[in-house]
Amino acid sequence: MEELVRLLETYRGRDKVIRTACYGAQLVGGVLCRGPSPDGSSGRLGQSLLLLSAQLSHCRTVLRLFDDLSMLAYSQSYGLGAAEVDSCVRWLSVVTNVLDQLYYPCEHVAWAADARLVPLKSDTWWLLCTGLWGASLLLATLRSLRVLVLLKKKLQKCEEDRSRVAGLHRQVQAELLSVLSSAADLCNAVHWMPPGFLWAGRFPDWTVGLMGTISSVIGLMQMYSGQSDA
Repeated sequence: MEELVRLLETYRGRDKVIRTACYGAQLVGGVLCRGPSPDGSSGRLGQSLLLLSAQLSHCRTVLRLFDDLSMLAYSQSYGLGAAEVDSCVRWLSVVTNVLDQLYYPCEHVAWAADARLVPLKSDTWWLLCTGLWGASLLLATLRSLRVLVLLKKKLQKCEEDRSRVAGLHRQVQAELLSVLSSAADLCNAVHWMPPGFLWAGRFPDWTVGLMGTISSVIGLMQMYSGQSDA
């Protein structure tokens, strides 16, 4: 209970919990809506869960209205990645940061258009958001794969140093989880692209919920692991 309270008291922790609940509700709601029960109770519950998921998603969108400065601070602290040894990892990270930075103002405009605060059509802006998110996820996946290659080389060089090998194995596990998380989110990003693009529009609600839940649970695991290490 104390761990959960500490998690909810932080903005990032609360966002991850809301995200997990959002996609979890969509997963369960989508499954319940697949086959109607004799009395229709499962279908009604499924629809309620899908509505809950939509409201939680909207809640996260509103909260992200205040994320621009924190993202800018992170991008400035990383800079051009001078601390990175590998140039491929450095530039993949820099471009990813640029895409993430551009995502927020685009999403703000799309949200404002939906709320009729600005006289614009939101469809184009939401599409741009999805494209930026998908490109960022793809680059993040490539970055993690490159890091895995570098870690494998390090493991081959220090097989006798058990303490260092154990640390490298933990890094490998963390990067593998990052690849799985980014791949799951990328599947959803493609699904939300216009029809005709790969598998866009072909996922049922439960599949979107499953991919998002996998990514969200990994995010919670990584946050908890980071706090434990600290």
